[in-house]
Amino acid sequence: MSDLAEFERYMSHLCELLGHEDRRAGFMQYSRGLMLPIERKSVEPLAAHIDPWHVSSKHQSLHHLVAKSDWSDEAILGGVREWVSPALKLEKGCYWIVDDTGFPKQGQHSVAVARQYCGQLGKKDNCQVAVSLSLASACGSVPIAFKLYLPEEWATDRARREKAGVPEEITFATKPQIALEQIRAAKAAGVPVGVVLGDCGYGNSIDFRESVGELGLKYCVGVQPTTTVWTTDLSPLPPKPRRTDRGRPATRLRRAAGHEPISVKDLAFGLPRSAWRTIEWREGSNARLVSRFSAMRVRAAHQDWRRGELRAEEWLLIEWPTSESEPVHYWLCNLPVNTAVRTMANTAMTRWRIERDYQELKQEFGLSHYEGRGWRGFHHHATLCIAAYGFLLSQRLKGGGGKKNSARSETSLLPEGYTPRGSRKNAAPRPQLHRHASLSVGSRDRATTRTVSVLRGSHRNIKFVTQ
Repeated sequence: MSDLAEFERYMSHLCELLGHEDRRAGFMQYSRGLMLPIERKSVEPLAAHIDPWHVSSKHQSLHHLVAKSDWSDEAILGGVREWVSPALKLEKGCYWIVDDTGFPKQGQHSVAVARQYCGQLGKKDNCQVAVSLSLASACGSVPIAFKLYLPEEWATDRARREKAGVPEEITFATKPQIALEQIRAAKAAGVPVGVVLGDCGYGNSIDFRESVGELGLKYCVGVQPTTTVWTTDLSPLPPKPRRTDRGRPATRLRRAAGHEPISVKDLAFGLPRSAWRTIEWREGSNARLVSRFSAMRVRAAHQDWRRGELRAEEWLLIEWPTSESEPVHYWLCNLPVNTAVRTMANTAMTRWRIERDYQELKQEFGLSHYEGRGWRGFHHHATLCIAAYGFLLSQRLKGGGGKKNSARSETSLLPEGYTPRGSRKNAAPRPQLHRHASLSVGSRDRATTRTVSVLRGSHRNIKFVTQ
């Protein structure tokens, strides 16, 4: 079966979930446009490339599909998951990765925009932030849930909510709470169960960790160096003994001067050289990555003076490369007690796959290009981007995971002299709108990863480039 026939079959699979027949053509055209090698993938440029001689009418129909039409993002993402899952080979290892990504924005009117931390910029700035859950394996990963974080200032502002079309049922929730909602929904939907992975933005929340555990799921999540734990040699003091027959007996655990938990950073510095193992792991490419790891059994100490029972033991995993002056990463894991350190290290490092998802989705599929201001449009555009990404990911995995070819168009798809609506003919270039304007993922311990190639050629003679 040709790639084009497979694409038609994929689109038919997803369009069955749209609810109305009249949405199908626009959905397929929008998805196809997102896979073309064009610079900007907001609604108007997509319309210009899909139907360059009738841009205005096509823009209107695509805008209605994304910003107004009432189809279910959850249903479409479920369809994407069903299509991609077989290619991921989840039976060899399955992971659920939670994370969030930022979208820098100007002004105050786009839904949920506020001054907050933006991972793309590495600092606080004006932006939107969305939380996602990705289904992952050793082969690849794809987002299966995606939801905008609504800052408290937006959640309590009725006028702004109504103008941006925020649904009534959406209330303020922290990012870990949104991630838990996505995890519960995935479990209820029968998604193949995976180890929950996340950075310290999620792992620092003991409520998040305990809630994941209560769902019967395993986790391996990052924590900050200041996180305190009890070691197997040091536990909190038992409740005070009862001295008289009067009053209620003490029930809460205690600390005392000289008998306190230790931070994971101090614990790492106190470990002997023999506690560290050099481990190689593979992370999405042919390159081998190497670092030093140590693991030990601990108990989380967060506010245990309010508890009457010890928390369960879990693993503390620490990464300390020989080239660094101190450890660089810490994780708490509730993996089985007999889990090998190498297995834990490979599990922890799988989390970086989510950053490849974001990089691909923003740079190649236009995730950060949406220019509307409403709640529905933001999520519909994101869903369409993920749908396009999911198809080409599945094609690459079925083809053996070849390396990326050039995704640049060799010929223009627009009529000569075409000027986008509202543009001045003498307008200066706008490099900030280039599809590669989003920051590249750069980290000492991450390999250069293959990317998913986008469509190449005109929309009339499509050639899928997936390997």
